[in-house]
Amino acid sequence: MPRSVAARLLVPALAVGLTATGAVLGTRWAATELAPARCTFVAADREVRLTPEQAANAATIAAVAVQRDLPPRAASIALATAIQESKLRNLRYGDADSQGLFQQRPSQGWGTVEQVTDPVYSSNAFYDALVQVSGWDQGVVTEVAQEVQRSAFPDAYADHEWEGRVLASILTGQEGSATRLDCRLGRGAGTGSAQGVADKAATQLGVDGRADGRLLLLEARDPARAWAVATWAVSHAEAEDVVRVQVQGRTWTRSSGTWSSDADDDGAATSSPTTVVVEVG
Repeated sequence: MPRSVAARLLVPALAVGLTATGAVLGTRWAATELAPARCTFVAADREVRLTPEQAANAATIAAVAVQRDLPPRAASIALATAIQESKLRNLRYGDADSQGLFQQRPSQGWGTVEQVTDPVYSSNAFYDALVQVSGWDQGVVTEVAQEVQRSAFPDAYADHEWEGRVLASILTGQEGSATRLDCRLGRGAGTGSAQGVADKAATQLGVDGRADGRLLLLEARDPARAWAVATWAVSHAEAEDVVRVQVQGRTWTRSSGTWSSDADDDGAATSSPTTVVVEVG
């Protein structure tokens, strides 16, 4: 075949090849960019997938337990209950006058509508009732949850016991450096406030923070609690425009959605096992 003919044939073939390659890359980009945001929690070979809204609510419920120095079992029971009652959504409706994460009823003395739809208030209200149940820390989850909630479907809590355990194990810091929590989110809006995150952490976790521009240093009481703080920050990343979280030499980034061991924080998160560095967009 004459070279000129071969060249003319090669150009269309090359164009088709590049077009096909571009289509594949475009498909991959679209799959990544357009995929729904998800947070995946893995512990004890079990996996729980939540939306960012659900993850943030789960982290708040666990954070309140951590602040109160309650054992992880308390968070496990509360999370299993909230999954059954609201699927970890702060509902403004429900049966009769039930509302909020735990579907608490103002008419039954749980508080005002404004209070029971405040995740921190409602979580505290749940724990206030929980610790009054005799043997709550040893009893069957379904029975304990029913003592608190007085649900018309008491056996349903058992369906979510394992999910509550997975979430509590990670969000109370029990997994430590073995923590497996990935949050794959969309691009941030660039409107995050380090001081806003500090204030929220103080309210929900009871930890002190020091904001400096877009960076926030949160100081936990112990290494396990540092992981509770870090997983709380990742779980709230969507709402607070968090782009990076570092603890004990590990780093979560919004761009990847996963953790790595490539800490680059001028030593803040690697020199102290109780310091958590949060960067907002």
